[in-house]
Amino acid sequence: MSETIISADVVDKDNLARAAELKRDYDALGERLDRRGIAVDAIRGKVEKFAVAIPSWGVGTGGTRFARFPGAGEPRDIFDKIEDCAVIRQLTQATPTVSLHIPWDTADPNRLKQAASRFGLGFDAMNSNTFSDASDQKLSYKFGSLSHADAGTRRQAVEHNLECIEIGKKLGSKALTVWIGDGSNFPGQVNFAKAFERYLDAMKEIYAGLPDDWKLFTEHKMYEPAFYSTVVQDWGTNYIIAKELGDKAFCLVDLGHHAPNVNIEMIVSRLIQFKKLGGFHFNDSKYGDDDLDAGSIDPYRLFLVFNELVDAELAGAEGFDPAHMLDQSHNVTDPIESLMLSAVEVQRAYAQALLVDRQALEGYQDANDALMATQTLKAAYRTDVEPILAMARLNTGGAIDPVATYRAAGYRAKVAAERPAVAGGGGGIV
Repeated sequence: MSETIISADVVDKDNLARAAELKRDYDALGERLDRRGIAVDAIRGKVEKFAVAIPSWGVGTGGTRFARFPGAGEPRDIFDKIEDCAVIRQLTQATPTVSLHIPWDTADPNRLKQAASRFGLGFDAMNSNTFSDASDQKLSYKFGSLSHADAGTRRQAVEHNLECIEIGKKLGSKALTVWIGDGSNFPGQVNFAKAFERYLDAMKEIYAGLPDDWKLFTEHKMYEPAFYSTVVQDWGTNYIIAKELGDKAFCLVDLGHHAPNVNIEMIVSRLIQFKKLGGFHFNDSKYGDDDLDAGSIDPYRLFLVFNELVDAELAGAEGFDPAHMLDQSHNVTDPIESLMLSAVEVQRAYAQALLVDRQALEGYQDANDALMATQTLKAAYRTDVEPILAMARLNTGGAIDPVATYRAAGYRAKVAAERPAVAGGGGGIV
């Protein structure tokens, strides 16, 4: 039996106060869906099985290029982070795994496994860091890492990624995510072709170090910290990388790493079609890589992404098994609250996409009936699936209202008293 951090009495008390109303809402929704030929319990069952990983770095307070304002009770180390992740898992029942970032989360693997297993947590993809310098690092990544002009710096970056794989093997992870900040800030600073060639050569060494049952996820990002050119700048380049590396290499799609007018759902469709969709970093953005809470700006786009995912799931697309993880920066909210709500929003988009009348949609598409095709999607999106999500949490031991229960438990005040306050005022992205 896994330990829980929030008292079961607190969870039960809040759930009891909401259970009767939830049942009425759930039954009423079930009646409406039944008229559309949809079994509400079947949708709830799928939602109960849907999971998204929590990034270890997400439970801390983020920052911008200009400043960082620490929050109360920030985690001091990876073991504090695991406890915060356990709270999210307990109340949402949607986040069974944690994704670690090395060297930020470097610790004895046995201690990490023991700490996570206390709360029934596992480990998702490992994340390497060659976009910033560690305190004991010999060579700097200021001018790049895997694509650096200096062979020694590239070797250091390759060895770091291989180390991440070794740590992950001990933890039971099955994937490595590689994102680099390599690029240039001035025209002429780098040779585009040579930089990409060096990157591919380095990635081939990392790929060769993967266990047979692992996957390698490469992540594209259009800008930042390199604002003139970025080595892995878009999904097309990412697809080339995955094809060049081999069958265990896949593209990771971060929703915030695209320009505002980019059709992300079509990118998802293309990657599914050619068997190179590895997974997602879910967040949201207004202008660029804002790393906002999932669904906070454009929940309809999140739904449209899941429309493509569910379409592939129901069609039994070959090799379709995407990984799901949140990746956000919380500057003005309690990170635990934001991550709980983001996990719920991802589940919401999944549930709504399951309600799409696929047969009707295909008919309208074949008939070129644009109006009715889009209305078919809107009918699913406009359905309030909150009763399904809440009932799924209740059935699996979570909280009907995770944020209300979390606040009633007083967890933030408790850890603020135990964890030393962190000084603010520092600049730089954290």
